[in-house]
Amino acid sequence: MNEQKIKNRWLIALCAVAIHISIGSVYAWSVFSNPLMELLGKDSQQIGLTFGIAIFFLGTSAAVMGQVVEKHGPRFTGTFAACFFGAGIAGAGFATSIESLYLLYFSYGVIGGIGLGMGYVTPVSTLIKWFPDRRGLATGLAIMGFGFAAMIASPVIQLLIESHGVSATFKIMGGCYFVVMILAASYLERPPVGWKPAGMLENEQAAKKEGKQATGDLSQQNANDAIRTPQFWGLWLMLFINITCGLSILYAASPMAQEIAGLSAMEAAAMVGVIGVLNGLGRLLWSTGSDYLGRPNTFLAFFSIQIVAFLLLPMMTDAIMFQLLVFIVITCYGGGFSCLPVYIGDLFGTKQLGAIHGYILTAWAMAGVVGPSLSSYVREQTGSYTMTMYILVGLLSVALAIAIVMKAYVVRTQRALQQAIA
Repeated sequence: MNEQKIKNRWLIALCAVAIHISIGSVYAWSVFSNPLMELLGKDSQQIGLTFGIAIFFLGTSAAVMGQVVEKHGPRFTGTFAACFFGAGIAGAGFATSIESLYLLYFSYGVIGGIGLGMGYVTPVSTLIKWFPDRRGLATGLAIMGFGFAAMIASPVIQLLIESHGVSATFKIMGGCYFVVMILAASYLERPPVGWKPAGMLENEQAAKKEGKQATGDLSQQNANDAIRTPQFWGLWLMLFINITCGLSILYAASPMAQEIAGLSAMEAAAMVGVIGVLNGLGRLLWSTGSDYLGRPNTFLAFFSIQIVAFLLLPMMTDAIMFQLLVFIVITCYGGGFSCLPVYIGDLFGTKQLGAIHGYILTAWAMAGVVGPSLSSYVREQTGSYTMTMYILVGLLSVALAIAIVMKAYVVRTQRALQQAIA
């Protein structure tokens, strides 16, 4: 094998980050909300539905495109992601210029949402193949970009709206996203079959001598086989619950902080800004840490920590402690996204990781509807957020039980593999 022809895996990682920063700008949607309400004469619920449609199509298209990534490669799907996402955002500019809400739903929500799903799954399985020795770090880098994107995009979008208007802003941003994503996709490529970084083979041989599992893969399954296993649905449910709980907090963070901890509107807004940073940072820190803790233990930590946090939040009137608990929950929310692909690789191998990842991301589409709806409905019915917290504790307890069963399965399977090697 000619090493000179192998691409730089760190440049591959940089391209993955560029794609995720581009599509992650969807989290800056709130910057458009008020200007769109004024321009189109619609209420917040009608405008907010655009974001909901985009997240729904992210999850559903990811399920389809995961198979395409494995079949045609990341450059192919990355190029299509650039076309769909760029066209969807630019199309939103045309929709707003003719003041058509339904065309906005179609362009930003449907077309842009499909681009979101394509762009989300494209780099992840590729990075895991390039970084078999640092899987958590690799996925954390890419998915961190998705979490940090709003922090980068929000001020830029705000400045453009003030200087050029809403329609022009959509068109400018759509063009910029297309250029960045198409350039990044052009460099993406899977490593040669059997490729491993220098030093990894020696480490694997040493691990085998000690009777340890070297790579962490328990099997190499295709997506259609994986979807019929209890482990797949265990991951699906854990992701669904983690996202539902995280979105319940994200959706109501500002009013909840004002109601429970007595923060002013300005202080609550500052807290939301910090949440955006920790959403991205948590993705990198948790996924990197999972390389040392192991994925089963990491997910056990997610749910154990959040159960304690949600039990304490309703009674936490101290502003600093309230914010600290919210920040911890948000890191777990972000960490769930970045640790998921690596856990898939541990359970099913990397043969069709992109396809399996896409199927499991349908949980995101479902949670995107359930999380905010649950938070707002319970608040309206009870007049407070206390019952919402206790409902989330119940959901997290279910997730914790699943995580315990999943860990038992991994431990049992690893022991069987070690006995076979011995």
